[in-house]
Amino acid sequence: MTYTGLETYVQQAAFHKTLSRLYGAEGAEKAHSRCMEVMEEFYKTFDRPAEALFSAPGRTEIGGNHTDHQKGCVLAASVDLDILAAVAPTQSGIIRVLSQGYPMIEVDLRELDPKEEEINTSAALIRGVASCMSAMGCDLRERGLDVYMTSTVPKGSGLSSSAAYEVLMGTMLNELFWEGRCTAVELAQIGQYAENMFFGKPCGLMDQMASSVGGVVSIDFENTAHPAVEQLDVDLHAYGYALCILDSGAGHEDLTNEYSAITNELRAVCRVFDKEVLREVPEEAFLAELPKVRAAAGDRAVNRAFHVYAENRRALAEKEALRQGDFDKFLALVRESGRSSAMYLQNVIPTGSTAAQELMVTIALCERILEGRGAVRVHGGGFGGTAQAFVPLDMLDTFKKATEAALGKDCCHVVMIRPAGGVRLG
Repeated sequence: MTYTGLETYVQQAAFHKTLSRLYGAEGAEKAHSRCMEVMEEFYKTFDRPAEALFSAPGRTEIGGNHTDHQKGCVLAASVDLDILAAVAPTQSGIIRVLSQGYPMIEVDLRELDPKEEEINTSAALIRGVASCMSAMGCDLRERGLDVYMTSTVPKGSGLSSSAAYEVLMGTMLNELFWEGRCTAVELAQIGQYAENMFFGKPCGLMDQMASSVGGVVSIDFENTAHPAVEQLDVDLHAYGYALCILDSGAGHEDLTNEYSAITNELRAVCRVFDKEVLREVPEEAFLAELPKVRAAAGDRAVNRAFHVYAENRRALAEKEALRQGDFDKFLALVRESGRSSAMYLQNVIPTGSTAAQELMVTIALCERILEGRGAVRVHGGGFGGTAQAFVPLDMLDTFKKATEAALGKDCCHVVMIRPAGGVRLG
């Protein structure tokens, strides 16, 4: 599609319908302006027209806190905050990416091994996605991309900007160079590979799966090669609720050791049974050998295992409650999840931290404002980052004003569940 063709298409009714579906009727006009902006910035940057537009969403974890890396069950959703990109293929053998506000990144597709100096960088994610897809059979020889992108997924928001970035890169390569052969599940697995093996973060698969598949998704990771994915039709506004993500003011960039401690301690529990993950250890066996497990792994590890076993059941129960339209039951389960994360998983307050407990304060404040209505819980990895709140629509303005007065301007993100994952827009 030429620049003129793309520019013409983005003015047509079909394109506006797509934007309304992804961003809601109220957000479609703003999304259209962003599309025009990235096309213009692409032209300024690369001195030629863009040929396509792509988008990949951030995600919110709804249920299954820290269960995915134990081959457990989760409930997650893509949201209307996304990374939007204008792109054109090249034959340069290089992927060039300019993200708004950041320096240009260049990744040579002839060098697809991990680079130590790229750990924890966007270049590592690009190289990792390209490496995995090349190994799967996508011919990237003499291929390349020029990309200009902009993001509404705040870094450190717990909405997983890294997964959106990975899914976006995979979706562009898949659509432009591989005739769309990769499924949404495979694109998620490619993103996880890039993050684990190139970026250096031992993440599970939930973030990438939610961003890639889209909508509200229930995922069972018992078979990680072929996870069971079920999409649910959920309209929060029809139930009278909005979904809010609250920035606690504490980032999670320096919390890798806290996250690693969770997986390491759960691994110590599993080693008692010569297993790798809790999904492979029956809860009855865990309970029967509790004294032995405590001696081998320690009590915090045991409490964390208690959380994972119960959280897997909750994630399935939440799915069933939504399927049956029982939103009160769903909210009760969300509150249970939050309590379990705080008490047993212990991922709300960083280890040994007394003066700085931003996330717990955020949760306490939200509970006080809601006064028994709705629900609030830790969101994502924990220890810092964000909380998640389901807020009655009749309280939304009051809730947003009160939280931002106490925690800071723009700390409360009101998000919409997006019905699609990584997509080509035009």
